[in-house]
Amino acid sequence: MRERAPAPWLVTVLLVLLLQSPVVVQEYSASGMVLSVDRSRNTFSASITAIQGFMPAKAIALEVRNSNELDGLTPGTLVQFVLAVDKGTSRAERIRILRYQSTEQDPLAANRLTLLTRVAGAAPHKVLAIGETAPDFRLMDQTRRPVTLSGLRGKVVVLNFVYTSCPLPNFCLRIANNFGVLQNRFKSQLGRDLVLLTLTFDPVHDTPEVLARYARRWSADPATWHFLTGPVRDVQRVCHLFGVDFFPEEGLMNHSLRTAILDRQGRVVANIEGNQFTAGQLVDLTRTVLSRREPQP
Repeated sequence: MRERAPAPWLVTVLLVLLLQSPVVVQEYSASGMVLSVDRSRNTFSASITAIQGFMPAKAIALEVRNSNELDGLTPGTLVQFVLAVDKGTSRAERIRILRYQSTEQDPLAANRLTLLTRVAGAAPHKVLAIGETAPDFRLMDQTRRPVTLSGLRGKVVVLNFVYTSCPLPNFCLRIANNFGVLQNRFKSQLGRDLVLLTLTFDPVHDTPEVLARYARRWSADPATWHFLTGPVRDVQRVCHLFGVDFFPEEGLMNHSLRTAILDRQGRVVANIEGNQFTAGQLVDLTRTVLSRREPQP
């Protein structure tokens, strides 16, 4: 028996019902580090932490509804957002920038860093802005060889700040260990495309010999990972350029934490405050900067 085709009016009704069916949107709480921002396309890329039951930690591109949602986002910014996913698309919504808050030090220490500087009568330090070219400096590495920033032009430079007597494992040791991960991940590019700089803010005690012993903990190649020290004034100048504050207290140092990335032209791409990011996210950010072959506007 031959089946009859459905009436045209029935087909129309079914299509209307399908088109009017609500789109089911799944929402996931997500967080990560911004890698790049493209306002012309209303997108940003981020190295996100794992979303349990949905996505492993990875670098992904994310859309937003309009460019205003990208305000304040720069490479290295830590963010929290809602990942909205439907059948065919995904986007980031309700983006919130995460400000660094120390969970290990005296909660008043960070404020005292700034306060003591003001009490001492020193002028406020101008911190380099994103996109600004870092001025040249000359310091000495763990082998007593001079290192200048201008001599590294043409390479991506990743810079952090430590002191070798720091007793807190999640502070200087963690920051230095992040570079150990970079050293392993970018073996073929170190020296040619990438250089690591670790600057002590305690040059009185952290001599080249002390830094050399510290560097051996990570099997640091002195040709590509320089642990820097120098005259107090020169060290302070570099620290202040990147917003690193510190002061001695009871034989130790109260200090802020910064990890900065400079592009091949010596411009600041990122200046990450704190330690609340993963080594994997720093790897993703470094890889993103390394992939920039052409000068950026």
